[in-house]
Amino acid sequence: MSAAPRVAIVGCGRVGRKRAAALGDAQLVACADIDSERARALGAEWSVNWREVIARDDVDIVVVSTFNSLLAEVSIAALDAGKHVLVEKPAARNAKELDAVIAAQKRSGRQVRVGFNHRYHPAIRKAKELVDSSALGELLFVRGRYGHGGRLGYDREWRADPALAGGGELIDQGVHLIDLARQFLGELTRVEGHADTYFWDMPVDDNAFLLLRTAAGRTAFLHVSCTEWKNLFSLEIYGRKGKLHAEGLGGSYGVERLTYYRMLPEMGPPETEAWEFPGADESWILEMRELIDDIRLNRAPSAGLQDARAVLEIVGSIYRASGYELD
Repeated sequence: MSAAPRVAIVGCGRVGRKRAAALGDAQLVACADIDSERARALGAEWSVNWREVIARDDVDIVVVSTFNSLLAEVSIAALDAGKHVLVEKPAARNAKELDAVIAAQKRSGRQVRVGFNHRYHPAIRKAKELVDSSALGELLFVRGRYGHGGRLGYDREWRADPALAGGGELIDQGVHLIDLARQFLGELTRVEGHADTYFWDMPVDDNAFLLLRTAAGRTAFLHVSCTEWKNLFSLEIYGRKGKLHAEGLGGSYGVERLTYYRMLPEMGPPETEAWEFPGADESWILEMRELIDDIRLNRAPSAGLQDARAVLEIVGSIYRASGYELD
């Protein structure tokens, strides 16, 4: 790989534009989108044919930010062309579809990072630092909520089409909460819960409620919703010695902050310490920077295909239990 990694972006919508603005030391050399105006807007050589772009000799990394229905197909083609890949979450519509990407990665020996960018938000990074330092003692459970209120016509957008999205709110925002719960608690082997459609006129879920447990009994209680009306992100991490509460993601979700509640020996009201992170969202930049380091060091990405597969197994289990035939 050249000193400045050369990147192609497939899918130039909102997320593709965010990726283009967060390349750091990497260089955007090409992009592709079925909408020529969106492709042209990124200011690099462009095509409406994504296969032409990933076949280029001057591309080291392919960022895949398409509809969910194309994530696996484009990732496989990029790997078979010898490129490293950053694929947006959920990386495929289901675990079976992702297995073909895993096989392609093994064939190619290239690196694949999955876009679980919430891991790189400052409140989550600070929370992980405190948990790893045993500030909370033994972890007990996690409680997470994540939701938005949609917009007029939301039930006619691509995320409401099971063929394009592979599901609804659970496979959209839900995969972030599941990934974060796994990051703090470990493997979640016992899966209960259900998904349902309460408000939006669409064949996919607009709410999902999950009760997930590790083999040791640690629990994640999660709720995701696109009937939240006021955008919300909240992740609470409970241990024997205290609690952490990460909330907000900036913008319409409110200022990002982390509050640490430290239990006292006599119990009662805890000591409280809080941090606010009002700056711009740097999670996208940090994610790309770490992928470049992964490639340079020949290191398996910390947010990889096996993480995405574990999340999709949970998503699929909830959908099957809820009667959604989406596979």
